[in-house]
Amino acid sequence: MEPVLVTVDNQVATLSLNRPSVYNSFNRDMALALQNALDQCKDDEEIRAVYLTGVGKAFCAGQDLQEVLGEDAPSLEVILQQHLNPIIQKIRALQKPVVCAVNGVAAGAGANIAIACDITVASEKASFLQAFVKIGLIPDSGGTYLLPRLIGWQRAAALMMLGEKISAKEAAQMGMIYKAFPTDTFEKEARDIAERLAKLPTAAIGLTKRALDYSFTNDLDKQLAIEEQLQTTAGLSSDYQEGVQAFVEKRKPVFTGK
Repeated sequence: MEPVLVTVDNQVATLSLNRPSVYNSFNRDMALALQNALDQCKDDEEIRAVYLTGVGKAFCAGQDLQEVLGEDAPSLEVILQQHLNPIIQKIRALQKPVVCAVNGVAAGAGANIAIACDITVASEKASFLQAFVKIGLIPDSGGTYLLPRLIGWQRAAALMMLGEKISAKEAAQMGMIYKAFPTDTFEKEARDIAERLAKLPTAAIGLTKRALDYSFTNDLDKQLAIEEQLQTTAGLSSDYQEGVQAFVEKRKPVFTGK
């Protein structure tokens, strides 16, 4: 069974974590498969948006702890350096929008991979858990960087130190995710977002993503300079020409992503 299922439709690549018997927890094979799938999305010009979700009842329960047992078990250093950290880096470096559709529990590294995506939505039955403290570890996979920036220091510290599970509705209310949808409409609503993104100016979205990443560490003057640089690049795109022409002609633009 493939650990990550990859399909492409309407210029949206769907990446489905596929170890449902262990709540899609990560082992080496699934981590490397997801890395490869993200590389495919980067290289394929026909793909203009990515939709990341899980098969079965869970989105991702984090690291598969069975993998860390035994004499031949990889070290935590190897797991982070080779398995999990590259996933976060590839999601952030991908110059295309990544929608994460959290269909069930997102725990540990699974929760932090979810919030590393550009737009994260969840089913109302889903939940989020910084589970690391329960086994004597610290949050990883970018959690200590991303979560306090999304929800503030106090909330992030409490969720990480207490290991409390929160619902999708609570996650949306505190700004951890974009929206929580009713279970019966969740998949349609989530896919609609990805398909809408795939029809928008992909180059401009990629540059927007880059600007947002810079904003985490820049002061205002540096960020204004970055906006100037990236806006100049966006202005050279064919989608900018199409957008202006469509506005003048009072019609809906047809973007090609270039």
